Amino acid sequence: MRWYRFAVLVLLATVLQAGFLSNFTVKPDLLLILLVFFAVYSNTSEAIISSFTIGFAADLIGPAMGPQTISFGLFGTALAYLHQVIAIRKMPYQALVIFATGILAGTMVHLLNLIYSDIFKAALYSGIVGPFLFLPLAWWMRIKTNRFRRNRIMR
Repeated sequence: MRWYRFAVLVLLATVLQAGFLSNFTVKPDLLLILLVFFAVYSNTSEAIISSFTIGFAADLIGPAMGPQTISFGLFGTALAYLHQVIAIRKMPYQALVIFATGILAGTMVHLLNLIYSDIFKAALYSGIVGPFLFLPLAWWMRIKTNRFRRNRIMR
């Protein structure tokens, strides 16, 4: 993985999330979208490192330090291992995974933080917007999205 590009991307998403998107009522969670993207398109060790890093960036703009690092790291690691078994390549599946991860991570943050946040709306908006950002993210990170395809036998 190109870690310099990753750092710039996470920094850009964090600044957009904290500054530009905070003015809107409809707010997709860009860091959640990045979490699912790197869990799907990176190998397992890179996905685990990026999950904890993205969680730390989410904690920097959040109300307290720690809960999002724990939840993003835990669910990013689970997604990385789940991706070894189940291919998450089609846009509806990616949207569903982003939505489910948003609900689960948001619930865990809520339980760890005891601060109410609108979990459902953020997860829904992220699930809608997220799959459309995967192709530009793959281009920026220079990740080949077709390297995990299965070989089909032609007769």
